[in-house]
Amino acid sequence: MDIEEFYSRDERRRQSAEVELGTNWFDAKGSRYELSWVEDTGELYVMLELVPEVDSWTPFGDSEVEQIPVDRVLVMVVGYIPTLEEVERILAGWPGEMAKPDGISWVAERLRSSGVPTTAPS
Repeated sequence: MDIEEFYSRDERRRQSAEVELGTNWFDAKGSRYELSWVEDTGELYVMLELVPEVDSWTPFGDSEVEQIPVDRVLVMVVGYIPTLEEVERILAGWPGEMAKPDGISWVAERLRSSGVPTTAPS
């Protein structure tokens, strides 16, 4: 979904405090991600920008596009973690991992190994 759709689907997201956990995560292909946690919903999500000119994933972190339409920013909820303390525990050491190539895979592995649910708790 795009960023506007993400916020529109649950108004708690719009009103909530958010904690940014880095804006320069990369995958093996060089696509750049931003990682954030929403306090009121417990959602850990990533944003991925699409390059409008070529209709593909951002190939390099230093690619900058002045005005990206909201429908060009993809949002994916990657886990549900109820408290900031738990986020900090699960992702302890994240600043050092973000700097590594394919650091976003480290996040995915930490979430899997910690048993973080990928669907909203009932």
